[in-house]
Order: sequence, then structure tokens, then C-alpha cells
Amino acid sequence: MLLFSVSVLLGLLAGFLPAVGTGTERGAEPRADQTPLGEPRPSAAASNCSQLTLKLEFSSEVVEHEYIVAFTGYFSAKARSLYISSALRSARDADLEWHIVPRENPASDFPSDFELVHILRASPSSLLTLEDHPYIKRVTPQRKVFRSLKYIPSPEPAAPCNATAETPKWQSWQSSRPFRRTSLSLGSGFWHATGRHSSRRLLRAIPRHVAQILQADVLWQMGHTGSGVKVAVFDTGLSEKHPHFKNVKERTNWTNEKTLDDGLGHGTFVAGVIASMRECQGFAPDSELHIFRVFTNNQVSYTSWFLDAFNYAILKKIDVLNLSIGGPDFMDHPFVDKVWELTANKVIMVSAIGNDGPLYGTLNNPADQMDVIGVGGIDFEDNIARFSSRGMTTWELPGGYGRVKPDIVTYGSGVRGSGLKEGCRSLSGTSVASPVVAGAVTLLASTVLNRELVNPASMKQALIASARRLPGVNMFEQGHGKLDLIRAYQILNSYRPQASLSPSYIDLTECPYMWPYCSQPIYYGGMPTIVNVTILNGMGVTGRIVDKPVWQPYLPQNGDHIDVAVSYSPVLWPWAGYLAVSISVAKKAASWEGIAQGHVMVTVASPAENDSEVGGELTSTVKLPIKVKIVPTPPRSKRVLWDQYHNLRYPPGYFPRDNLRMKNDPLDWNGDHIHTNFRDMYQHLRSMGYFVEVLGAPITCFDASQYGTLLMVDSEEEYFPEEITKLRRDIDNGLSLIIFSDWYNTSVMRKVKFYDENTRQWWMPDTGGANVPALNDLISVWGMAFSDGLYEGDFTLADHDMYYASGCSIARFPEDGIVIAKNLKDQGLEVLKQETAVVEGVPILGLYQTPSDGGGRIALYGDSNCIDDSHRQKDCFWLLDALLQYTSYSMTPPSLSHSHSRVAPPTGAESPLPQRLEGNHLYRYSKVLEAHLGDPKPRPLPACPHLSWAKPQPLNETAPSNLWKHQKLLSVDLDKVALPNVKSYRPQVRPLSPGESGAWDIPGGIMPGRYNQEVGQTIPVFAFLGAMVVLSFFVVQLTKAKSKPKRRKPRIKRPTYLQQQQQQQQQTAAAGKNPTV
Repeated sequence: MLLFSVSVLLGLLAGFLPAVGTGTERGAEPRADQTPLGEPRPSAAASNCSQLTLKLEFSSEVVEHEYIVAFTGYFSAKARSLYISSALRSARDADLEWHIVPRENPASDFPSDFELVHILRASPSSLLTLEDHPYIKRVTPQRKVFRSLKYIPSPEPAAPCNATAETPKWQSWQSSRPFRRTSLSLGSGFWHATGRHSSRRLLRAIPRHVAQILQADVLWQMGHTGSGVKVAVFDTGLSEKHPHFKNVKERTNWTNEKTLDDGLGHGTFVAGVIASMRECQGFAPDSELHIFRVFTNNQVSYTSWFLDAFNYAILKKIDVLNLSIGGPDFMDHPFVDKVWELTANKVIMVSAIGNDGPLYGTLNNPADQMDVIGVGGIDFEDNIARFSSRGMTTWELPGGYGRVKPDIVTYGSGVRGSGLKEGCRSLSGTSVASPVVAGAVTLLASTVLNRELVNPASMKQALIASARRLPGVNMFEQGHGKLDLIRAYQILNSYRPQASLSPSYIDLTECPYMWPYCSQPIYYGGMPTIVNVTILNGMGVTGRIVDKPVWQPYLPQNGDHIDVAVSYSPVLWPWAGYLAVSISVAKKAASWEGIAQGHVMVTVASPAENDSEVGGELTSTVKLPIKVKIVPTPPRSKRVLWDQYHNLRYPPGYFPRDNLRMKNDPLDWNGDHIHTNFRDMYQHLRSMGYFVEVLGAPITCFDASQYGTLLMVDSEEEYFPEEITKLRRDIDNGLSLIIFSDWYNTSVMRKVKFYDENTRQWWMPDTGGANVPALNDLISVWGMAFSDGLYEGDFTLADHDMYYASGCSIARFPEDGIVIAKNLKDQGLEVLKQETAVVEGVPILGLYQTPSDGGGRIALYGDSNCIDDSHRQKDCFWLLDALLQYTSYSMTPPSLSHSHSRVAPPTGAESPLPQRLEGNHLYRYSKVLEAHLGDPKPRPLPACPHLSWAKPQPLNETAPSNLWKHQKLLSVDLDKVALPNVKSYRPQVRPLSPGESGAWDIPGGIMPGRYNQEVGQTIPVFAFLGAMVVLSFFVVQLTKAKSKPKRRKPRIKRPTYLQQQQQQQQQTAAAGKNPTV
């Protein structure tokens, strides 16, 4: 799983600070047969819908003396052993002892790209020598992962199975994201099992399962049930005799336990959503299920298990793979490389986008990769689930901007799946939505006659082109919309290989879908608007862009009023690439207002796989429509510039959270962007009439005369000397500066150290919440500085309730400035000595007018948590408004200048200023510093970004009026794809028999679905045939009766004695005698 991420010893920090909120604490794992409270765990057989809520805790530790040696290719076991032996012999370490750890699993008989080695007394030089071997790519410690399930009473009242309820808010903060890659089936406490329905009602609506709600039964009626498609489930295993599954092709165990069964229930649930054949039916009951058991019953896994399992999936030519893990570390190179390798081998990977919503910038890896189908969650009322993570992708922020994710959303709240042994249960989370899409993808793949057309790109193209857009929801929440299985089937079955774009158009006037682009018009002199578009290449795993993209403005729609620059991937691999479009306003439109339109043409080429001609290529040309709203350049006082360049985040380095109280979420990983964790602040500034732009380059790269205020929030980066000089000059010429700082204390930083599993060393944070020493260098010319104090507390300022969360104080400030002080708790003392003390008169806010003629103003505040969405408890947007009034219009707020909390500015003579942590590794991740003997030194100042504006090729034709259409794939004609009659679903209503708990709670009961529907549909046929048989019988009998000739009745002969008596009577009569009586 995650090789680069680290094991933070949260127990240290947990001991320093008391918990806030109701987050689950780490502790001893419960026994397998008991809940944490010591109560027996309810069995699955006792209730098909258990009334429990499960929460997950993840932790990991390094396995002593065990290392994963990754190779540059796949080699036999003998070759791998020779390479390792050769490398270690060259180390010439006499004390070195090593042996290869045997791996007894199905992949051990095949070539592999890694080996697990046990090394005793390994020195750092020995490991480096091992990495120097030409066939060895990297050496990393083996990791042991613990996944702990905790049962707690459900916070909601018992509800019917499959009932939709709002997900409870477990914590008072926005996110509880663990810092490592975790199982999204349970992450953040969103694995919910609703209670059994026990109330007695007269009528009850019979619920349907998610497969039927998405109309999978339509494809079932056409004979498509997933047959011939191999789908892999990486989870906790599956019981051999589970009654819900009929086509489990292979169960493999990658753990050290001698069992293939599921002891936890989650793997069974995921497999059931995909392929269950009865009760809670899955999408593809006839698909080939390949079960990969990668977690033990004690919820433990190892990195090597996952790597072996991934390699085996490639060997088995798996078609669809559902991955229910994720984490923030997009720089976990071994994991990302393996995902690329899987998709390059035509494995369609479906992954959950994360359970860290509603905060933006919380996408999980690998779902945030372009070659993976990232899935978000909605409830059954088509509302975005609160827990579903939001975009944009943050790993591309240093390059300008992120891309659209998730790709698609579907039901992930209250979804029913298979129980551990039998029956069904309802769970919630994006990992529930992920197998819904994985099951749909499996079913769709089985409908395509030419399976060669199905690949990760073509499947994603069909899904996003057919998705139904949800009203009132932006693209960073819903991606391309809600999964539409039937439309995806129609598109996929009329598809031919081609390239497409995601998003398929850029409309900066369309709100709310195109938020944040639509939230602010563009104008001359503003920072270029950057839109990152994904190129999906359904023609092949690799491709290229032919020549250069062409910009064609529509002259009737004022397309010549905008300039466009385009950068793009030199190679599209695997299956995807990027197209970065920068949009700016031409000088002639500086005072113009209106709509401008045009489009960018891109041609993609891929090698023809089956082309007999050497060098044959497939080509596809796509069009990207662009529509923008232009306004006259706003006045300088209304323009705010956000400094993004000096914000750093995890990964790659350890940058701690700004609020130390949030011990369950220790890493700063949301990007610190106005469209991610500062989204609410951005929206507020826009509502107040400010225009906010983003500076993604050094301070030397913007024209300060265009802006009223430079806003620096939570800056972790250092500053170039040229930046410090230019900022001083800019402020003297009228630019104003607002700084929101955070804590920085070297003693506290040493206390919250962590263990780096790669180097097997203790690491300190590279900075505090903010880089206070760097900020002090920036503002020292005005006699200002922040301290290394660390404070926390509630207070009231200007009749507003405020909360100071792990902020610093102002150590120095000019004597003619305004300083506000408050009584706060010394949190640093609490962290270091577990003692509590209140400090009176802590300076937290300062306002200063520079003395130069026409000079700007400076405002300092020691805490950014009140404007950060990540853990904000009480917002201070009113304070930001007041500071902008001061910096932009020189209007000092009376509530601050005449405040009772105003104190004399501190001189700072009595205490030294904070110093940089000795031995910190900030230079490893800094854009400013570089390694040097002794202290790191600044790098040479980089050149400012220069955009090459595309030469326009104007079109004298009218642009399309409505760009919002489903993405039109070439040669797709939905009318040509026949479907059976589809009736809208109305829930069946029937009386509930006395004592009946509902059909959904009867194990093995008759459930609505494919097999029952087939029986129901054949009843009219049998009735008709029976009637015909009966009618035919009567017709045949009638015909026979008319055709038979009439037979005479035979004469009955009298008995002999009667004939003799008659003859005697005749003789007597003739003689005149009377008969004798």
C-alpha cells in the first residue's frame, strides 16, 4: 500500500492535548468476538440488518529488519536472488546477514518486480549500495498495517433497511482524515449498518436494490449479466459457501492466515454489490469473481501482500478491479507506479474518492489519478453525500491549477449488500459507491461484442458522456454527474475508438456547475484563468498530440477579445494526458463588458495496434468550446491577490496542521487554496464585491500597482531576497499587506516529531503551522515580528465571539501602530509540560500605516484557523472585512481603534525572536532553498512564467448558444441502440402480514430481481400456451367425433333356455293344452 507515508506517533500528541469533539481514540484492539465495551458482537445470522455502526482506525508500523527491494522489471526468483547477492557483496560489510523471506502465495510461481529481504545489522551505506545496483529501483522498509473496527451504538433510531438517512456528523470539525492510505469502506466512521425494521404498519413499500434502481434489470432482460468479465475484489475475503454467489472463479489468500473466508464482512459486502445473485442482488451475477484476501481477521496487512496481489491480477488478466483504499499521499511513487502498470494492462480500476467531505481539496489517491475512475457518493434523493470528498486535485497546484474530480457519482448512502454469512445489510461511504460503479462497469463490459474496444479510457468516456448532471451542484462535487447505466450502455455499444475531453467545454458563465470559474468574471490585467482539462485517449494506451492545438475565436461572438495559451502532455500515457488552457483578456477589451467565445481544436494520434502497416496511426480531432464573461478592469482597491506560491502542503514533507488540538488529523494536506480549504473565505470576499486572484509565482512576478492588498495566509515557504526587496518597495508605493500567521515553536515541533519509515529516523516537522522566521524576515524592515508563543482560547472582539486556535503572538510592532491583546491559554506549556496557565494581554492583532507618502498599510493576525475551512470553529470573516477596509480604503474600524483591548505595541526587547529549527529538511521540498554545506541557501530567482499565446485563426461564424450538452462522442447514435420497453418504477405496495418483518429480512426469501422477474415475465407466456393446448384438444376431439361412421347396435341373443321354453309353449298351444304353471 503506502510506502512513502510515515507512522506518526499520535499517542505522543494525544498525551499532550485533551481530545476535542467525539473522535474515536486509539487504544487496545477489541477481541474478534467482542465489542470495545465487552459486549458480544451480534452475529450476521441473527439479524440481516444489524443495528450497529462501525468505525475504522488505521495505523501502521515498520517491520524490523525487513525490506522490500523493488526491481526495474520482472525477473525470476533466481535472477532476483543473484541481483541482491551481487549488490550486497559489493557493500563489503562483514557483519551483514541477510536472507530472502519466502512468500507462499499464488504469485510466487511467476516472475516478480520485487523481493522481500530480511537484513540484520544493515547500515545506511549497505542499503545505499543495494540501491546502486542497475536492476534495483528502490529499497523501502516492509510495513505492517492495522485496521481496527470498532462497534458503537447507532446514533440514529432504528430505521428500515435501505432507508436513507443523513449521515451523522461525528466530529465538530470538517475532516478527520488519517494521514495514510486507508480503507474507504470504513474511513472516517462512515460504515453504517442500519437497524432491523421492527415497527408494525398497515402498508409498506417494498424497496428495491441499487442495481434495480439504476435499471440493471433492463440489461438483464436482454441477456447481459456480466458473463465472461473478470472482476477482482481486494478486501477481506469471502466464504466458500455463501448463498449469494454462484461464479466465484478464484479465491486467493495473500495473508499469513490459513483461510480464505471473510471474518469481518466488508469484502463480502463489496462482492455482493458487484455480483450477488439473490436477495440483495448485484449488478453482474454471472461475472467471474476473483477474491483477493489481503487483510487478516485481525485487520492486518503488509505492503508486500498488496504488491504480490497486484502483480497476480495482471497475470490473471483481470478486467475490472475495485479498490477500496485511499489516502492523501499522491507522491507514494511505488503505489502510483503500480496503479499505472495495472491500467496500462487494460485493467479498469474503480476507486472511492474519499470520505473527507464536505471539505474541498480532500480527494484521495489513487482515485484522483486520471487513469482511474474516481467515484463520489450521493443519497437516494440525489443529494451529494456529506461525507463524499470534493475536488479539485491538489497534486497539480504547483503547476497552476487542479483538475476535475470525482469523475462520476452514484448511490453511496444506505446501499444494501450481502451480509457476512447470509441476508443483507445497509452501509454508507464512498467505498460503497465504488463497487456500485465497479458492478455497473462489469455489466457494461459484458454487453460489448468486441471486447477489444473496452479499456480504461473508453469505459470512462462512456460513463462521463452518459452521466446525468445533478442540478445546483458544481463539478468539483459531482464530476460529470450521476451514473446512468442505460445511456452508458447505448454509448458503449455504438462506440468507436476516439479521444475526448473532461470537461468537454469551458463556460465561465455557467453557474453553479462551473464553479469556481463562473464565480468571477475575467478582465484585462488580471492573472490568467487556468483550466486543466483531461484528454482521454480511447484509441490506445499511449498517444500524442499532433502538431499544436489551434485557437479559433468566433468573431461574431467577440472571440478576438480574449487571448488563449495552451500547454499539453508530450505523451498521453496511460490512456490519458492533460491540456492546460490559460485565458486572458486582450488589451482592447480593458473597458469592454460582454461575452466572448471560441474553441480550441486538438488532434490526438495513437499507434494502430492491429495495423499491418508499420507506423500506422489512429487519429481523432476534438473541439473544446470556450465561453467567458468579460468586465471592465475593477479599481485597485477591489482587487485582492492571494499568495499561493509560498504555501506548502503534505506530501512530500511533513507540514503539520495549524490547529494542534486536531490530533486525529495531523497533516496539512488540503492545498491551502482559495478553492479548497479557503473556499468559504473566497465566497465571502466575492459576496463583498472583491475580486480575488491567485499568485502562483514569486512576488517579483506581479504588478503591484494593479492590486490593493496582498493576502498571505499560513505561509510555509521561505522568501527569495529579491522578493523581500520588491515587497518593501511595493508597500512604499501603495500596496497593502495582510498576514494571517500560525504557531511556530521549535520545542513543540520536536515534541510532535514522527518516525519516517523510509529512512528509519525520527523526523521533525519542517515548519510549524507557518514559517514564522521567514515571515519575520519579510516584515522586519517595519519593526514587526511574530513570537514563538503558542496560544489558545475563546474571547470576544468587537462584539464577535472568537476562538484562537494554536496561534502565535506579535513580538514587535511599531509604536504608532494599533495593537489588540487578549487573555489566552499558553498551549505551548500544555504541550511541553502538561500544565495549564493563562497569559494576560497577549498581542494578537496589529494595524500599521507605513510612513512613506502614499504608502500602504500592514495588518498582522496570529492565527489563520478562523478563516480555514479545515477545522474552523468560529469564523472571523468580519475581521477580514474590517482589515480589508483598512488596507484598501484606509478606514480604521472604530471597533478596533477604540477597543478596550488596545494595548501599547510590544518592543520585543525582552525576548529573542524564533529561530529556524536546527537540522530541518525544508530545503528538500522548498522552491526557494537548495542544499548547501552548512545552512541551506536560496536558489537563483527563477524567471517569471511566460505564456506563449496561441496565434488565433478567427472564424466568421456563429458560436453555439448552449454549451451544456452531454459530451458528444463520435459515431454515437443513441436511437440506433434498441432497448426493451422500460417502465418507470413505482414501488409495489402490499399488506404486511401479521408477524411478518418484511421480505427483506427473510434469508433465502423470494426477492425482486433478475431471477424472480424472469419467472414473472414467463407467466403470461405459459398461460397463453396452456390455453392453446386446451383449445387444440377440444378441436381435435370434435373433429374425431364428426369423422367417425355410425355403427349399428348389435342384437342381443336370448339365452338357450329361454329359446327352449318358447318352443314348448308354441307346441302346447298348437295341441290345445294349457301351459303348466
